[in-house]
Amino acid sequence: MNTIDDLVALVRDELGLPVTVETAGLEFDSLPGWDSVHLLWLLTVLEERTGRSLSMPDLLEAASLESVYALVAAP
Repeated sequence: MNTIDDLVALVRDELGLPVTVETAGLEFDSLPGWDSVHLLWLLTVLEERTGRSLSMPDLLEAASLESVYALVAAP
């Protein structure tokens, strides 16, 4: 996951949700079709793709895809 574009493409292509870089800052409740199961899926896929563990509590506090990307991009 090198850029926010990569995360947006992952969510759009794998889940079929109509997200864009421009809508990545919207809260999850504002994204059409989003539900909490998607966040669990995203955690699993991100751990697989990055090869590192991500904090579930931190991910649950994330309010948007931008917030999730900030967690993934953090060293």
